Amino acid sequence: MSIEAIIFYLLLIDSISCNLIVLFGEKWYVKHFRIVSRLFPPAKGWAAYYLVLVLWIGTLIYRAGLF
Repeated sequence: MSIEAIIFYLLLIDSISCNLIVLFGEKWYVKHFRIVSRLFPPAKGWAAYYLVLVLWIGTLIYRAGLF
C-alpha cells in the first residue's frame, strides 16, 4: 500500500467523522470542544464540501493506479 493511499484513507475517515459530528453530534461537539468549536464551528456545507473533495482525491488516486 502506498503512502498516498494511507493518507487518503486517513482523510476519508476524518471527513466521514466530521460529517457524522455535524449531522448528529453538533451539541456534543460544541459542549466538549469549546475552544476548537469557536475556531471551527460545525457547518454542514463545509463538511459536505470536505467529503466531496476527499472522494475526488480518491478517484484521482484510483485512476493513477496507486490503490
